Amino acid sequence: MVHDGSWYDGMYNNRELVPEHPSFFARWAKDSESARETEACELDIAYGSEPGERLDVFCAPQPAGPVIVFVHGGYWRALDKKDHSFIAPAFTRHGACVVIPNYDLCPAVTVPHITLQVARSVAWTWHNIERFGGDPRRIVVCGHSAGGQLTAMMLACLWPQLDPKLPRDVVRSALAISGLHDLDPIMRTTFLQPSLKLTPEQVAKASPARLPAPKHGTLYSVIGEDESEEYHRQNRMIQDAWGPRRVPVCEALPGLNHFSVLDALVEPSHRLHQLALDLLRA
Repeated sequence: MVHDGSWYDGMYNNRELVPEHPSFFARWAKDSESARETEACELDIAYGSEPGERLDVFCAPQPAGPVIVFVHGGYWRALDKKDHSFIAPAFTRHGACVVIPNYDLCPAVTVPHITLQVARSVAWTWHNIERFGGDPRRIVVCGHSAGGQLTAMMLACLWPQLDPKLPRDVVRSALAISGLHDLDPIMRTTFLQPSLKLTPEQVAKASPARLPAPKHGTLYSVIGEDESEEYHRQNRMIQDAWGPRRVPVCEALPGLNHFSVLDALVEPSHRLHQLALDLLRA
């Protein structure tokens, strides 16, 4: 069923749905600054020639650690890798190497172009991560919101077409948090579409749920239980599209909204953190 733009706005405008969202952003910024000051890291590394193609690497404490590439959200038009450095310590303490890429933002670029940029960042990771203590055979991609769409697209990527030197299974597994797996309703919003300028062709190209199931890897897909009806539908959609073999975990986590669900990723006792560790240890 197709609704009007105001209905889609009500489903997808998370800052309106969570009025206390500024407190999350402020805390993430503070914790991220602390992480950059205390963790062994190398910042603003170029993974390509375009302005937004920069990434931060938080080094593994020992050689041959698993790698988590964390892709930030912001509806492809906002936020930055520096806002998400706080993700790193929760995983470096378990021996992982953490990579946090940036990408250019809409409307300067399109969502399919951002998807290609993130693929380039993962390709860079495969080629270079050993010198930071990471094992290129153990790459997990994780992303939040728009980053969840980008994460699922990395599992679906045909890597040898991007770079003939890459294996088909560059991404071992993936964790999509509050992911957007079908971009058609996003195209119908009035608050996002002026920036994103999505077309039906772009929706078909960049919606994971509209693509064939990957031949390799595992996707865990989760949302906060307190998120909108549409986020619940998006979460179920990817498992319906790719099947339980590729998406064995599809859950709504109790008591969490669109922003607090990201806090759960770094909370040691939370199921979401344990799910991420399970993928890293597989």
